[in-house]
Amino acid sequence: MIGAITAGAATFNPPPSAFYLVVAGGGAGGGYAGGGGAGGLVTNFGGTILDLTAGTNYTCTVGAGGAGVTANSATRGNNGNNSVFSTITAGWGGGGGSDSNSGLNGNATNGSGGGGGYASGKGTGDGTGGNGGDGNGVGGFTIPYYTSGGGGGDTGNGSNGDAQNGGNGGAGTAVAITGSSVSYSGGGGGGNGNGASGNGGTGGVGGGGNGNKWNSGGTTSGTANTGGGGGGNSQSGTSGNGGSGIVILRYLAGFNITVGAGLTSSTTTDGAFKVTSITAGTGNVSFS
Repeated sequence: MIGAITAGAATFNPPPSAFYLVVAGGGAGGGYAGGGGAGGLVTNFGGTILDLTAGTNYTCTVGAGGAGVTANSATRGNNGNNSVFSTITAGWGGGGGSDSNSGLNGNATNGSGGGGGYASGKGTGDGTGGNGGDGNGVGGFTIPYYTSGGGGGDTGNGSNGDAQNGGNGGAGTAVAITGSSVSYSGGGGGGNGNGASGNGGTGGVGGGGNGNKWNSGGTTSGTANTGGGGGGNSQSGTSGNGGSGIVILRYLAGFNITVGAGLTSSTTTDGAFKVTSITAGTGNVSFS
């Protein structure tokens, strides 16, 4: 970033500029099946800064995660929701598949696809998800296991279910925009539909939820404010919700930010920078 410039006796501050991280809401796990796909992730951290204009209102939206669904409903999980800062959009993660249904596609901009349902050859989870991972989890369908695939993560595809276990969610991405490295946008693990010795898939690093072990619970939601996909379900309870997204802005400490009504935020200091994390809502952001 460019610092203050001194010319004679005057000191001129540059226009506000920022690094950003925008993460969308992850998809929910399927009702009897696949893990949810991770929300898209867009960042310029470590690259070219975004120049902003003091006093200008910039639109900001933090996408909610998709809602989980009831087991045995043969219903796919719900998609997540986009997150936006100014002209930058991170696309939703796709809901996990169910029964013989494939996972839902993530937003084609950069979201990840949901994992597939348990019926082999049908639950392909072909979410293409732009820069995100595919939910390429094919169900195992080896009686009596009925396992399902994992949801895609930001940097990795979901894995297939095997003869006993649900597929794992794809890996997310670590970003150190706050001053510490944190992983975001991991895919949800697939469920294990009907096999006492099998296990649900593990959620991908970056907030992905775990899939359900047969008839014994264990399904978890994607972690809030990571965009992680929700875990897939099996024969009881509700599938995991997708994790909500987040917008993080890193800018010189000499500037002030105004976060408008409708948004929830917190600001910390990291050396010469302020870091504002916006964790929910829709509203405007401006700098002075």
